[in-house]
Amino acid sequence: MYYEEKQQNLFKVHDSFHLAHCISRDCKMGAGIAVLFERQFNLRETLLAQKRSNPDCIRVGRVFNLITKERYWHKPTIDSVREAVEKMKEVAVQEGIKKIAMPCIASGLDRLDWNEVRAMVIEVFNDTNIHIFVCRK
Repeated sequence: MYYEEKQQNLFKVHDSFHLAHCISRDCKMGAGIAVLFERQFNLRETLLAQKRSNPDCIRVGRVFNLITKERYWHKPTIDSVREAVEKMKEVAVQEGIKKIAMPCIASGLDRLDWNEVRAMVIEVFNDTNIHIFVCRK
């Protein structure tokens, strides 16, 4: 695994990266970076048409949608985020995806401690050769 974190606009990363972000099972995507994902990739309709559980990871095109909570107003736990990240890892390994870029997931509006989330992401992907690139504001 290769981990990199720097200040950069997530939507300006090279197209060779898949992108990841956290959403709720209800797919509202009405606040935070999820709004930008929806504007850029029109994800909501596709996600609503699919069976979703919580936690889960649903890939739409080059976007990993990490479902970490039931409703948009709920807050995820580090365990629900871990389960979604583990599912993302499974999909990435199965599909040969080598590069994933993400914001500081679950630590903005969801209010988890980024240091704890970072450590978990590194732990989950540690045994892979996947490049994780975190774009900070």
